[in-house]
Amino acid sequence: MNQDQKARYFQSLHQEGEAFVMPNPYDRGTTRLLEGLGFKALATTSAGYAFTRGVLDHQISREEMLAHCAEIVLATSLPVNADLGNGFGDEPGVVAETIGLAIEAGLAGASIEDMKPDRTLYPIDAAVRRIEAAAEAAHGKGCSFVLTARAENYLVGDRNLGHVITRLQAYQEAGADVLYAPGLGDPVEIAELVRSVDRPVNFLGGIPGHGLSVPALGKLGVKRISVGSGLAVAAFGAFLKAAREMRDEGTFVYANDVSAYGDLKEFLSS
Repeated sequence: MNQDQKARYFQSLHQEGEAFVMPNPYDRGTTRLLEGLGFKALATTSAGYAFTRGVLDHQISREEMLAHCAEIVLATSLPVNADLGNGFGDEPGVVAETIGLAIEAGLAGASIEDMKPDRTLYPIDAAVRRIEAAAEAAHGKGCSFVLTARAENYLVGDRNLGHVITRLQAYQEAGADVLYAPGLGDPVEIAELVRSVDRPVNFLGGIPGHGLSVPALGKLGVKRISVGSGLAVAAFGAFLKAAREMRDEGTFVYANDVSAYGDLKEFLSS
């Protein structure tokens, strides 16, 4: 499938009756593993990719990130949604340019945050103009592209659900196709958010302390579930645990679990 076909298929996934999981690989190898496991769509993770480069999130340039996204696109036949942070600039024109470059890279969709690099929120009027510009770039030239608008309130310490809903309602009117409030975990709040908007809602899975399953989230009205840097953190955590065992205990007990090696051979041999 070409970019347009992948984007149309990606759009259709959001209209299905059940919620779907869109996990986040962080390199070509993890992309191929997730496709081999049968997922329907994938998403990049800015933090996960940053870890592979030995830096923290938001320390990757737009050129580097889009090159990484293009590499993920080439590694899979599945539609790929990109985590593009704040669009790599404050001005709406920069955000629009970033979305245009994302389409050229073959991406089926992308998310744009309303949080500045200093972890404060853009004033809502400015945030809306940024989504309007992104939507025009995503939809204005006859191409298909799924634009996700993110309200980062919970990540900056504002846990007022009313503030989140106000922002996401404004973003849907500005042209966003999917809405996303990372950090939300209470079932009552999730259901209220879903009822308050008329766009599909993405949920950040794997939040420490919550045990909501895919079926449970589907019953709450969530359409799409991603895990952000969760898989990357899990992988790097296992790496550090094994390395610390070697350093501190002088043992190699971690190597007793050899099942992963067989899985790697199975999924990467083709």
